Amino acid sequence: MVLTDVLKRWQQLNGNPAFFTTGTDEHGMKIQRAAAKEGMPPKEFCDNNSRKFRELATAANISHDFFIRTTDADHKSAVEQFWMHLKNTPPEGLGLYKGAHEGWYCVSDECFYAEDEVQATVIPQTGRKTMAAIESGSEVEWVKEETWFFPLSKYKDKLLRFYDENPDWIKPRHRMNEVRNWVENHLEDLSITRPASRLNWGIPDPEDSSNTIYVWVDALISYATKAGFASDWQVSSADKGLWPADVHVIGKDIVRFHAVYWPALLMAVGLPLPKKLICHNHWTMSNRKMSKSLGNVVNPLFALQRWDVDPLRYFLMRNGSFSKDMGYSNDVIMTVYEKELQANIGNLFQRISRVKGGKWSTLEAVQWAQKGFDMAHIESAPNATDYMSLEPHLENAPKEFRDQMDDVDLSGAIREIFQLLSQANRFISDTEPWTLVRDKSPETQMRLNWIIYHSADALRIAGILLQPIMPSKAAELLDGLGVKPERRTIEFAEKGKDLDFGVAPQLTTNRARDRAMAQWESLFPPVPGVELLDEEAVTEHSASAPSKSKNRLDRVSEILAQQARRD
Repeated sequence: MVLTDVLKRWQQLNGNPAFFTTGTDEHGMKIQRAAAKEGMPPKEFCDNNSRKFRELATAANISHDFFIRTTDADHKSAVEQFWMHLKNTPPEGLGLYKGAHEGWYCVSDECFYAEDEVQATVIPQTGRKTMAAIESGSEVEWVKEETWFFPLSKYKDKLLRFYDENPDWIKPRHRMNEVRNWVENHLEDLSITRPASRLNWGIPDPEDSSNTIYVWVDALISYATKAGFASDWQVSSADKGLWPADVHVIGKDIVRFHAVYWPALLMAVGLPLPKKLICHNHWTMSNRKMSKSLGNVVNPLFALQRWDVDPLRYFLMRNGSFSKDMGYSNDVIMTVYEKELQANIGNLFQRISRVKGGKWSTLEAVQWAQKGFDMAHIESAPNATDYMSLEPHLENAPKEFRDQMDDVDLSGAIREIFQLLSQANRFISDTEPWTLVRDKSPETQMRLNWIIYHSADALRIAGILLQPIMPSKAAELLDGLGVKPERRTIEFAEKGKDLDFGVAPQLTTNRARDRAMAQWESLFPPVPGVELLDEEAVTEHSASAPSKSKNRLDRVSEILAQQARRD
């Protein structure tokens, strides 16, 4: 949900209309059995679980436009219409047909597996021998039943041709190789009903209530439901509104359903295919897949309470990966929080906006920039190269960030912001504006405000670009810099693009009580109940001379500045 939310907000930041649907898939054997185990009707069971996901979306500041439940009445209508098209619209031999099916069925994955896709295994908790899907590790059972079939095997050539014509349709590209291999070697006709006698928790065939429509057909159609299918437009409509989707965001365990079944079903009824699939990997705990039975599941609501919403969003996007599973650990989050949020972003903001005695201000610095800096005075400074050292980073970082975001490389985009602000912290350390405040000569004051303005500009650019990832913290940062709301769009995220921001001096004192209170009022305050890590672990530092500062964040910031100098 966070990944999709960031992609939606990124499009909006670029001035593009964007709509985001999420929700809960509520039908199927797995739900039916789980409800029975809890001793309650399936709908009541789903009501409880759906409410939890909706609450989680709210807690994580997910800006969804639609929260669909596959038990919704409009979705049932969409599935029924789609189903009738599958039966009646395709050319001869490409529509549904009746037959008998038997094979290994996985309730938790809600799909059949071929003989070479299952293996004998032992459940570690009980020692019971069983058969399990090799792909997911979930238990399978042998099932034989009368069913309606979708002739998936006859769509093989069409699917392969589509993949050839759209080689970047799936991100990452290695998932496309997996999909092609499956289509070339494992494609079979798809059983798309279950006997109502065995599965009654689902949408029935509108012409034969003794059959229940396969849960994945039901679930996949939800994308079209909220794009207006069967309510605002039909298969034959020229104007299909929001359809097709620009992107589906999915987990690696359901790529087959979205990259094989779904496009074939859309081809069958004559609807356009989604333009892209983004397939993310899984979070693990101690290098093992999170599992309730193993007791290594992270409660996301507890995590949001511990780390706050935006820092957790930042971590998930920073450490998320399309190439491998990702490790979730409080120690790793603490490292990112202290190094990148407190010491890099927060400390830079403190250094330029909350200054003891009001020695400078971002407002005054921007006013100097409005008048224009006399480059002769800047270039004649004793350490002129230090004064000019931030310029290339201000020029390049916004473009690099945009390129990474457009390529859906969230981690790479965040890395660009980290590098920009690391260089800005290094820039302040090297130019030492605090040594210039007593000299009131115009030349020295110009140099002082050159330093503050360019540091503030780095923060301003970073704040604009971070809005999709950390909406609330980015807004707090931009408010603290005095950036007007209408100047927070992508066109202003460039060096020197805004000369109408800044705030008056924000005074602080040296009193210990005030300093103690200030840390809790900072952009990224301490995290209660979380033990700080060794500084070397936080900064991955081993060779630099230790800082003399008594303040831990100042020491971490200085180490980051030393790393930035080497970079």
